[in-house]
Amino acid sequence: MDILLESLKYIIIGLVQGLTEPIPVSSSGHVMIASHILGFADSSFFFALLTNTASLVAILFFYRKDLLTITQESARYISHKRPEDRHSFRFVLWVIIGTIPAGVLGILFKDALETDITLSVIAVTLTITGIALLIISRQRGQRQTDSMTIKDAIIIGLAQAVALTPGISRSGATVVAGLARQLNPAAALKYSFMLYIPVSIGGLVLGAKKLLDMSVSGEQMFYYAVTFVVTTITTYYALQWFMGIMQKGKLLYFSYYCFAVAAILMIWQWMV
Repeated sequence: MDILLESLKYIIIGLVQGLTEPIPVSSSGHVMIASHILGFADSSFFFALLTNTASLVAILFFYRKDLLTITQESARYISHKRPEDRHSFRFVLWVIIGTIPAGVLGILFKDALETDITLSVIAVTLTITGIALLIISRQRGQRQTDSMTIKDAIIIGLAQAVALTPGISRSGATVVAGLARQLNPAAALKYSFMLYIPVSIGGLVLGAKKLLDMSVSGEQMFYYAVTFVVTTITTYYALQWFMGIMQKGKLLYFSYYCFAVAAILMIWQWMV
């Protein structure tokens, strides 16, 4: 019974991580809320890295065709300078440039960014996210990724760096910045998650030493494997769903959701 109950907790946390990673509501904040409700005690570095890696796998699979096309066309542009491949090469440059702010901040303030946050802080960050989504929800940009400039890359990259702050939604910050730069919803979402890939891989590389030094029991490995599978599958379908919401221009719904959860957290904190 204990194993079943513990497995259920890991499954729920995997579902929460998977559902909230692609959407603009702060996955770290929601995982903390769910952990608090469930009495879930596993806040280890290994577990956090595991769930983020699971989401990364889902995003890589979701954009696999785009990634293959971008890689092939960029390689052809480097070797043959074909004009029709230039846009993919430029897109790779914009991803590299957009990754730099988060990469620098992540290295310089690594320990500070790994500190735990309170439910009150999550309520505040969700309110900020809700306001940003409310302001940007009526934006109807038409620009594609092939019209992006270095200025777009820097601004959206800075938004991702700000989102390293615990409780701030990474996808929310980057999508809002992309829409503010007049990118269309599909382009804003695509660039947002292309930025996520190198940052997530960088976090995995930086955490490799800690992973090698950790010892995990067989039972714990079972829980982690279950969580990894659940998180990967849920992230994939949540991203698919979020793309549909974005294309329908319904971003406002997430603003209302952020306000509602923030209000519940504030009332909860006031009552306990």
